[in-house]
Amino acid sequence: MDVNKSPQMSSGPIKKVLIHPLVLLSIVDHYNRVSQQSFRRVVGVLLGTSFQGIVDVSNSYAVPFEEEVTDPSVWSLNHNYHEAMLSMFKKINGTLGGYVSDKEHVVGWYSTGPKLRANDLDIHRLFHNYVPNPILVITDVRSREPGIPTNAYYDVEEGKENPTQKSQKVFVHVPSEIAADEVEEIGVGHLLRDVKDTTISTLATEVSDKLTAIKGLDARLRRISWYLGLLIIGWYPLNHEDVVNHCPNLNVPELIKAFVVKSNDMMWVIYLTALIRCVIALHNLINNKILYKEYEKAEDAKLLAFESYHS
Repeated sequence: MDVNKSPQMSSGPIKKVLIHPLVLLSIVDHYNRVSQQSFRRVVGVLLGTSFQGIVDVSNSYAVPFEEEVTDPSVWSLNHNYHEAMLSMFKKINGTLGGYVSDKEHVVGWYSTGPKLRANDLDIHRLFHNYVPNPILVITDVRSREPGIPTNAYYDVEEGKENPTQKSQKVFVHVPSEIAADEVEEIGVGHLLRDVKDTTISTLATEVSDKLTAIKGLDARLRRISWYLGLLIIGWYPLNHEDVVNHCPNLNVPELIKAFVVKSNDMMWVIYLTALIRCVIALHNLINNKILYKEYEKAEDAKLLAFESYHS
């Protein structure tokens, strides 16, 4: 197996793991496609960069994985599929003068756990062939608890008091955070706005909305009662115009003019877009008529040629 270890990933201790939203979405999609009904965990490869002990996980891909439920030592990971996917990702990142860009390289692997298992160290040892210090990110795709549903680990040699005893690897927990740039934040915001929980009925949603509105109304009424109580005991002077003065005054000439200008601008844009759509529709109609006439001429020419040939 031809394996090139990443030069950017050092073998020193890892301080923090940053996970991008795209990675979490890919893991959940992988689980829903493969193991949602069987409740078996899924495994995949994590891609990203590492610098000064901070691992930035920016991408991932799924890998076919099977394990025996009764015997954790029996498992298989499709190496050929992994090598093919890694090769394609390297081609996507681009090559310069025969050098493959390390914009995204293998930094570890993920599992839907939801906890560490007996054979995780054996699987982790496999990824040492690709990176000196790989990480394992366990994602609980069914978590109902608030907070980040991920736990990150890397392995270290466990020291033994007796030198004759053979040392072994153990997992060490490392803090993980969700990191996203501006573009990802906008995309995730739009995605969450359209997500609907199918397990909650419409009636339950309406009741929840009503309850939230009633709680807000109750808080405002308590604030009004508190203010009126202070007026009664004389903490604040009585002022009948105090409440009205907090309302915005819309009878200001500058404000009225600004509303009119804004409305005119919006109506002008709407008119312009409607006009453009009409022009494009007429243009397409004329093009269709021209194409239809050319098609008729071609058919007539074929018919004349056919008749002249048989005559």
